[in-house]
Amino acid sequence: MQLKRYAPRLAGSTARSAALLALGLTAGLTACSAGTPADDLTVDSKAGPAAATAPPGRYRTLFEPCGAVPQATLKELLPGAAELSEAERDKAYRGVAAVTYDTDRRVGCTWKADTLELSHRLSLDIERVVSYDATVSDDDRAQEVYLRKQLAAGIPLPPTAPPATTDASATGATPTGTSSPSGQPATGATPSSTASSTASSTASSTASSTASSADVPAADPTATTTATGLEPRVLEGLGDVAYVDDVLSTVGTSRQQRLVHVVFRTSNVLVTVSYQEQTTGSAEAPDSQELQERARNLARKLAERLEE
Repeated sequence: MQLKRYAPRLAGSTARSAALLALGLTAGLTACSAGTPADDLTVDSKAGPAAATAPPGRYRTLFEPCGAVPQATLKELLPGAAELSEAERDKAYRGVAAVTYDTDRRVGCTWKADTLELSHRLSLDIERVVSYDATVSDDDRAQEVYLRKQLAAGIPLPPTAPPATTDASATGATPTGTSSPSGQPATGATPSSTASSTASSTASSTASSTASSADVPAADPTATTTATGLEPRVLEGLGDVAYVDDVLSTVGTSRQQRLVHVVFRTSNVLVTVSYQEQTTGSAEAPDSQELQERARNLARKLAERLEE
């Protein structure tokens, strides 16, 4: 009789083993999960509180510049346009918009009117400053840009207040040159050491003043230093901060040119009004007071436009 060889049922055995293994893993995971509930998770104490974010600027968009100047104002700023033909006059009053890649960040416009003896140029540059540093506000970044412009124009920053002196009586120190209650010379600074300390303090103050003015461009040695009230200066009552710059130059051999810049900042927006008049040699040099008044009047209108 032929014997049949015995073979175990591998398929059934494997299935049972897999089932037992799955039950074991499930039990193990359940036990691990039960030991570490979500409420027991700890937070790294070194992480600290979230850093404060600087506030954004007041302005998110900019107005259209070529339409921001009233025609009555353009007639005053471009007197030569009255001598042009009607078509050329209309073109002069429309202005030419500056080419920019983002009109929410920077815009500008230029107007001009030329005659044989007189020419005028007016331009606006309006920039909305955005800080990409979460710890620096848009206004602070705009102030940095403004100060660079002011220093580049050669207008120094207002001097900082000197450090407060310490009252000797408040600290209980005995004044130099007096005696102590025992009749002996007062301990502390002697006249020679006081003088040495004063000299050292003076030198330190001078060095600090020199360092702080290192970024200010040197004045033109040919420029007059006589104060007339029309020299480049800081302006009050225009935006948050403002200044006016005024430069008279010669173009070629027969033309005189005066260029006035009025720059002001309101929150995170900087506005630059540039107004230029050029005359031939036979005419008088452009009047500084007249040009400054016209440029400042336009700057005030634009500041009011920003407040709308």
